[in-house]
Amino acid sequence: MTVLIAIQSAFEIWTIPDDYVERIRRQFPEHTFLHARTDEETLAACGDAEVLFAGHITRAQLTAARRLRWVHSPAAGVGGMLFPEMLGSPVVITNSRGMSAGTIAEHVLAVTLALFRRLPHAFRSQAAREWAQDAIGREGNRLLAGSKVLVVGLGAIGSAVAHRMTALGARVSGVRRRATGDVHGEWTVAPAERLHDLLPDADVVVLSAPHTHETRQLIGRAELAAMAPDAILVNVSRGQLVDEAALVDALRSRKIAGAALDVFVDEPLPPGSPFWTLPNVLITPHTSGFRPDHWDAATALFAENLRRFAAGEPLLNVVDKEAGY
Repeated sequence: MTVLIAIQSAFEIWTIPDDYVERIRRQFPEHTFLHARTDEETLAACGDAEVLFAGHITRAQLTAARRLRWVHSPAAGVGGMLFPEMLGSPVVITNSRGMSAGTIAEHVLAVTLALFRRLPHAFRSQAAREWAQDAIGREGNRLLAGSKVLVVGLGAIGSAVAHRMTALGARVSGVRRRATGDVHGEWTVAPAERLHDLLPDADVVVLSAPHTHETRQLIGRAELAAMAPDAILVNVSRGQLVDEAALVDALRSRKIAGAALDVFVDEPLPPGSPFWTLPNVLITPHTSGFRPDHWDAATALFAENLRRFAAGEPLLNVVDKEAGY
């Protein structure tokens, strides 16, 4: 079997290191492995590939990949792969959902606590050598315990967030496409159509839903207007879930208290973006999902699925291409 590994990015941390490619080769000596480091190399090499291990695939690559039967993504989100030609093809897609749930959940805790404890203000004051005790005191610290946290999307990531928030004393509710009642009795779950009913009571709104046609700009002007003035928005999903222009307006006018944003529509975030200079925004550069053993975990999952694929066994994390996750 011919396997093409094409996990490349403009960012080093999301590009598979060469030694991990060699590790997979040694693990499966019966297969032929190709390694592409650019989209052009992928296009040139994909003609013979039956398996593609990659974070994205273009229309031209899919057309050229005449023998392709299966694509495995090292990420959870595969929305960029689901163009019409892929939806109409028999190619199976699997992803790495759940792999980074723990590290993303800890990131959500970190940025929520940072905003609740006014740490961005403290960091700015430290850089300016200003003793900001009175200023931060007027803003007031907030407690996570007793706060109401609304988690939008209760997959692996959202559930991990809900578990950790509950453990720290927050009152958690969740919104998911398929709501079946309480989860472990720890938090309540509502169907997606109840989002507007739940937004006004939330102190923290966490976005952890996949990017699909249904979730695009899920948080727009109406949703931001429904949120409480002291609420904060945390987005660790995809930038496309938010109407960014509406969010900038809501933050500038203090219709909501703040936002912690790890993802954006355009990445890297352009230097001219107003998000950079808004004092009530905490920006992280799409790093919430990276864990110290990221490539160990990503390649281990792919290796298990490759073993299953070769043996004709059911694959892990098969994506419903129509649903988008």
